[in-house]
Amino acid sequence: MKRLVTSLIALSLLSGCANKPPFKDEFESDKPWVEQLTQLPLYPEDKNLLAFDAGSVTNNQYLVDTTSIQIGEDGVIRFSLLIRSVSGARNVSFEGIRCDTSERKLYALGRDDKTWVQPRHSEWQKLDFVRQFYAQRELAKHIFCPNRQIVRTTEEAIESLKAGMHRSIIR
Repeated sequence: MKRLVTSLIALSLLSGCANKPPFKDEFESDKPWVEQLTQLPLYPEDKNLLAFDAGSVTNNQYLVDTTSIQIGEDGVIRFSLLIRSVSGARNVSFEGIRCDTSERKLYALGRDDKTWVQPRHSEWQKLDFVRQFYAQRELAKHIFCPNRQIVRTTEEAIESLKAGMHRSIIR
């Protein structure tokens, strides 16, 4: 009888351990990532645009609307990006960069009437896989996400943008 009681106690202890999640699942970093909802900013105004150097691959001018910068609790920095070609054509977008995975997402496109329109495709894309993401790669690697760590404040993001304006002088 004593053996039976001892066996039942041992069995109940083991079954209690089986219900407990493994140690690694107790960490915050193992929780699934959830993207937060975002609001579109006001359409960019020229007075709020700050240029940065996206590298020598292109002659386009790249600018971020400093008033649109949003640092999310989900680890995504969102901003309005304006690309101006040498001929004067303008492309405006509202985008996000997920620093820890080096991905980019397009949330909205700017129209000539200064309104936003939803893009046909709005999915996270790896920055390394799309050749045309010069500006987004520069923003991710050197300005908004150095060492894959998101800047802490909007002010820090703006200071990094200002430093990025002068990077071409140092190269």
